[in-house]
Amino acid sequence: MNKTIIIIRREYLTRVRKKSFIVMTLLTPVLFAALMIIPVWFATIEDEGIKQIAVLDSSQLFVHKIPSTDKFKFTYAKDVKLEDFKQNLSQTEFFGILYIPPYITYTPSGTEFFSYQQPPIGLTMHIANAIEKAIETEKLKTHNIENLDEILKSVRTHIEIRTFRMSEDGGEKENYGGLNRIVAYGAAFLIYFFVFMFGSQVMRGVMEEKTNRIVEVIVSSVKPFQLLMGKVTGVALVGLTQFLMWVALTAVLVITAQQLFLSGITDAALQQAGNTQMAGLLAGDNLSDAVVMEKAGEILTMLQSINFGVLTGCFLFYFLAGYLLYGSLFAAIGSAVDAETDSQQFMMPITLPLIFAMIVMVNTMQNPDGAMAFWFSLIPLTSPVVMMARIPFGVPYWELALSMLLLVAAFTGAIWLSAKIYRTGILIYGKKLTWKELWKWLRYSGK
Repeated sequence: MNKTIIIIRREYLTRVRKKSFIVMTLLTPVLFAALMIIPVWFATIEDEGIKQIAVLDSSQLFVHKIPSTDKFKFTYAKDVKLEDFKQNLSQTEFFGILYIPPYITYTPSGTEFFSYQQPPIGLTMHIANAIEKAIETEKLKTHNIENLDEILKSVRTHIEIRTFRMSEDGGEKENYGGLNRIVAYGAAFLIYFFVFMFGSQVMRGVMEEKTNRIVEVIVSSVKPFQLLMGKVTGVALVGLTQFLMWVALTAVLVITAQQLFLSGITDAALQQAGNTQMAGLLAGDNLSDAVVMEKAGEILTMLQSINFGVLTGCFLFYFLAGYLLYGSLFAAIGSAVDAETDSQQFMMPITLPLIFAMIVMVNTMQNPDGAMAFWFSLIPLTSPVVMMARIPFGVPYWELALSMLLLVAAFTGAIWLSAKIYRTGILIYGKKLTWKELWKWLRYSGK
C-alpha cells in the first residue's frame, strides 16, 4: 500500500507541475466565462441606425400590417417594379426588398426577400408571423366575424401542467421538468467529457513510459496491480483538482465580469440574450414589487426542488468511479501497444458504451423512470452517464446504492484484469498485438 501511495503522489505532483496543466487550468475558466459573458455583452451592443425594409405589396392587402421594430422599419412602396428596384437597391438606403405577390393567400411560399446580406432569422420570422396573422384575419372576415383581435385574445389559452412526485410515506414534491432536463444534460455530458479526457491521458502516459523504458525500472520493485492502481488514482486526483479549480475560477470570473462590464445591462438586452423570463422577472420589467417578489420566489422554489447536495456528491462519485473503470481499461490499452495509431482497434469496444450511454441519456431525460433508463443506470459501463441524467428527476436510494455498488465492483475487477494485461504488455516492444494474444495475457496466471 505504501508503494501505491508513493506512485499516486508521483503521478499527481508530476502532472500538476507541468506547464500544460497550469495553462489549461487557467485558460479553460477564461473560455467558459467568455462563453457565458460574451453573448450577453454582444446583446447589449446596439446596431447603428435602423435598417429600412422596402415592402412591395402587389395585392395592397398587407399595407401597414407588418409592424416596425426597434431595428427594422418597413416602408411601403407603390407603383414600383420589382426588377427596377432590385437593380437600384445598392443606390438606396434600404437594407432589403420584401416582395409580396398577389397570389400569396393560396401560395404560402411566394413571399420573397432580396438583400445583399443574409437577413437575420428574427427578421424573416417577424415578417412571416405578421403576414400569417393578416391572412388569417382576412379569412375570418369572410365569415362576417367582427372584433377579431378581441375575440382571438379572449379565446387564446395557455395551459401549464404542474407535476408532483409522490413518496410512499404520503409526501409529495413538485417537479420542474425543464430545469431538471437542463441539469441532467449538463451533469451527464460533463461525466462523459471528463471520463473520456482523463482516461485518454492515462493511456498516453502509460505509452510514454513504455516508449522511454522508464517502466522497466519501476516494475522491478512494484507489483503491476500497485503500479496501475497508483497511476490511475493519481490521474483521477489530478482531474478532480483541475475540475474543482475550473468551477471556482469560472465562478469568480463570471461574477467579476458581471460587476465590471454588465452591471448596466437593460431589460431589453437581457431579453435579446435569451434570458427574457429571468431578466424580466428579476430586473423589473415594469412589474410591481409584489409581482417581482412573487416571481423571484417561484424561481427560487424551482432551484430548491433539486437536491444539489445529493447531485454534487453523486457527481463526484460517478466521476471518480467512472474514471477508474475506464481509466484502467485505457491504461491496459496503452501498455499493450507501442503507438497511439495501434490503439484504435482496441479503443472502439471501450468507447462504444460511453457513446451509447449518451444516446440512452436523451431517452432518459424524456422518461427517467422507464425500463431503458433503469437498466442502463445499473450497468457499470453506462451508469456514470445515465444515472447522472436520472438524479435531477429523483431516484430511489436503493437504486442509487445498487448502481454505486455495481460500479465499485466493476472498476475493481477492471483494474485487476487490466493489471494482468499491464504486467505483460508493458515489457513487450515491437510486436503487433492481436485479440488472441490479449486473451492469452488475461489467462496467464504467473506472478
